[in-house]
Amino acid sequence: MANSSSITHFLLLPFPGTRQLQLLHFCLFLAIYLAALLGNGLIITTIAWDHHLHTPMYFFLLNLALLDLGAISTTVPKSMSNTLRGTRDISYAGCAAQVFFILFFLSAEVSLLTTMSYDRYVAICRPLHYETLLGSRVCLHLTAAAWGCGFLFALLHTANTFSLPLCQGNAVDQFFCEIPPILKLSCSTSYLREIWLIVASVCLIFLCFVLIVVSYVQIFRAVLRIPSQQGRHKAFATCLPHLAVVSLFISTGSIAYLKPSSVSSPSLDLVLSVLYSVVPPAVNPLIYSLRNQELKAALSKLIPGCFQKQ
Repeated sequence: MANSSSITHFLLLPFPGTRQLQLLHFCLFLAIYLAALLGNGLIITTIAWDHHLHTPMYFFLLNLALLDLGAISTTVPKSMSNTLRGTRDISYAGCAAQVFFILFFLSAEVSLLTTMSYDRYVAICRPLHYETLLGSRVCLHLTAAAWGCGFLFALLHTANTFSLPLCQGNAVDQFFCEIPPILKLSCSTSYLREIWLIVASVCLIFLCFVLIVVSYVQIFRAVLRIPSQQGRHKAFATCLPHLAVVSLFISTGSIAYLKPSSVSSPSLDLVLSVLYSVVPPAVNPLIYSLRNQELKAALSKLIPGCFQKQ
């Protein structure tokens, strides 16, 4: 039985199956990672390059792309590296860093998605007050608040989790360091303190989700008053995918952290973690930019021939 002071490294959950199946998992993760790098990288480059996109909506989208790049880069490269090298090791400091950064990026993303839904609400439902309610200074403050909340959230949970005594070994049943599997290694009832913190944090995240839903409900009500059927279809085709990805992101993340250990299994934990930490950073560039004509036009200028009309 080892305690936390003697643990120098953790063992992550390996991809199951034969070596060929592990390499298949590696290729799948590599494809998702490259897609996330390409999509988010293009969004960041295009928005930074084209001054016509220097508006609140695209400023928030640029920050979302940065958070997505950070989130997926925290977990996937280490997992792919371990698969290639045939090892499960991650250092104690590396594990703590993974916990901190994944919580930092994902919690900041929840705050930013809430801000983005408010931005769309003001733009569609109160367009005459848009410049007043979302000026450049307000946008900077809202974005700084999102990043700051993510930092404080991550710092609190990381410090609390790694202050617990660990005496149930060092095997983390996940492909990256995540708080629930680490809590299973604790030999003290003080882990209940972190569980209550998780419950309180999920409640705050649920509040953000409620605010997002309320914003979109108001947007849908305004959209239904649009006389043009084509205009309504375009608005719904844009907003519904946004809401679907946000719902997937928040629901799977909440389940992963709140589900009782009695219903936990490596395969279920793996699926939930992939759905909230890997899938959103890869699909967000498609969801938030595929139907955006301004972004596609700017991208076609940046990369001649891209998105040309047939």
